[in-house]
Amino acid sequence: MPPAPAMRFPGKRLVLGVSGSIAAYKAVGLLRRLMEEGADVSVVMTEAATRFVCPLTFEILSRHPVATDLFGSRQEMLHLTLPEQADAVVIAPATANQLAKYALGLADDLLSTLVLNVSCPLILAPAMDGNMWDHPAMRAHRDVLHRRGVTVLEPEEGPLASGRIGKGRLPDDAVILSAIEQRLLPRRDWTGQRVLVSAGPTQEAIDPVRFISNRSSGKMGYAVAQAARERGAEVTLVSGPTALAIPPGVELLSVCTAEEMEKALSARFAWSTVLIMAAAVADFRPKRLSSKKIKKSSGSLERLELEPTVDVLELLAKRRMNQILVGFAAETGPALPQAIDKLRRKGLDLVVGNNVLAEGSGFGSDTNEAVLVDRTGRVTELGLLPKRLLADRILDAALTLGPMAGPWKKFDGGGQNR
Repeated sequence: MPPAPAMRFPGKRLVLGVSGSIAAYKAVGLLRRLMEEGADVSVVMTEAATRFVCPLTFEILSRHPVATDLFGSRQEMLHLTLPEQADAVVIAPATANQLAKYALGLADDLLSTLVLNVSCPLILAPAMDGNMWDHPAMRAHRDVLHRRGVTVLEPEEGPLASGRIGKGRLPDDAVILSAIEQRLLPRRDWTGQRVLVSAGPTQEAIDPVRFISNRSSGKMGYAVAQAARERGAEVTLVSGPTALAIPPGVELLSVCTAEEMEKALSARFAWSTVLIMAAAVADFRPKRLSSKKIKKSSGSLERLELEPTVDVLELLAKRRMNQILVGFAAETGPALPQAIDKLRRKGLDLVVGNNVLAEGSGFGSDTNEAVLVDRTGRVTELGLLPKRLLADRILDAALTLGPMAGPWKKFDGGGQNR
């Protein structure tokens, strides 16, 4: 039998806060995962959370009494002792109400009072319905929490309890575990690297109100930027139009067109040690731009002449000094042949290929299934992963191709490892 994988949190003491969301049942599975990783977990539930899951469930699994009442254990003063003894506090699910309370410093129950006494890492895994996540008040609360050093994860997009489709689902267990690992056992293996990341789509104007674009959400590029920053790198993110929050500690340069993206990346290229080109740059743009809106009453638009945009990655590859260059190949079929072709044609160090028609790998999804091809001929096929975890796998692969791994050489097509 193969040896059991090493546990990530042996001997670590965690507090798992559970607030009143329909997603509270998922905290049971998260508790199991934390304990499988060696953590000693104490559970704190809000009164609303006990309406969804019985405290006895958490008590049996954690082998600790579940704390629910600020006034139920006066002698122990759990709002002080639990955070003082914890290596990290994780709240999953964290409702919109809980996030607001933490940002405003309110303390009207055991969990919110406990948070005011936290000096260890605090990780919030939100879950909410409707348009709550994007409400201006919620964005302001997140900004406050980010500035205080709190990790606020992005909820996932998909079917919600109300029947709507939107952003508000509790992040996957793997994402939460990765966030805990980042805070408890931070990897600083990218310290000293200057990483230039591109993300999102570009928009090429037809007239003042219309443009050509693509379905890229920017999630993959933003995940890469966040991962590189958390692992110690200086990061500049050049992004086309998206609705995503700027990862903490990352410099953002906003652009719109392919030409603007090329200029922004070119201006920072000499500064960088690694370029990760995750943006979906438009391949074509209208040959002529109308200065006024093209009226429907003027008749049909029978012909829209297009011309190619600059191939930004190819251009930068010709200017490379000692940078590591990482490209992406988004395909609508098998990705490996196209990834290998792109690696050879453009002289890259690593290409991330994926089939955007595969389930869970489409534009805007929170997950991706990818294949990595590097200049040594190594091929690594990855299963479906949250994009934040895939970002770490990409960085792991790129790290082996840096100057410390020897001089750059072109891909020769041999030595593939599946």
